[in-house]
Amino acid sequence: MIMKPLRGLYDWTMDKAAHPHAVWWLALFCFMEASFFPVPPHPLLGLMCLAEPKKAVKFALVATLASVAGALLGYAIGWGLYDTVGVWLIGALGLTDAFPVAACHLREYDFEAILIAGATPVPFKLLTITAGFVGMNLVTFVLSSLFARALIFMTVGILFRVFGAPIKRVIDKYLGTVTTVFVVLVVGGVLVLTQLGGGEDDAGGPCANPAPLEDRAPRG
Repeated sequence: MIMKPLRGLYDWTMDKAAHPHAVWWLALFCFMEASFFPVPPHPLLGLMCLAEPKKAVKFALVATLASVAGALLGYAIGWGLYDTVGVWLIGALGLTDAFPVAACHLREYDFEAILIAGATPVPFKLLTITAGFVGMNLVTFVLSSLFARALIFMTVGILFRVFGAPIKRVIDKYLGTVTTVFVVLVVGGVLVLTQLGGGEDDAGGPCANPAPLEDRAPRG
């Protein structure tokens, strides 16, 4: 019942790849996805890069900067509006169970947690809202978000800029395999987030059993 409207939202988003103002749509979706929008911008970026490989790096730069700007909105929601907007948003996105784990990792590893998980298909909004909730240092947050988003978006842009036509042929020929790889990356990203704090002598690490949300103060 939820998947049908989500699919419609996805199709609507992908339609913007052919829009005359596609770059602005890309920036808007990257901004929103970093704080509340459920559809990731990566497929839209990929379609735009396929259509115009020579502009791929430009598209990736736009995506990176817009995503970091949106991350600040997510941070603000977690920092000052968690009890109202944040709680509802986390629940609506189906991230309630992941939130305490993310909060623990960000308190323990801050920069590394954002850098590693932010460069995977883990929902970036989970990280941005959680970072504000735990009061992560703002400079550290911005720098780690910039590095993480640049890593994933600029990699796409550079690959399409250098190998645009061959990549398109590979995707056209092996679409099923490419889709499978993306699913594996999503699962891997989730595992990275949940296992980041795992130690050799402590099964699951310090975040194996995070405290409930109500036991975690937004700051301090």
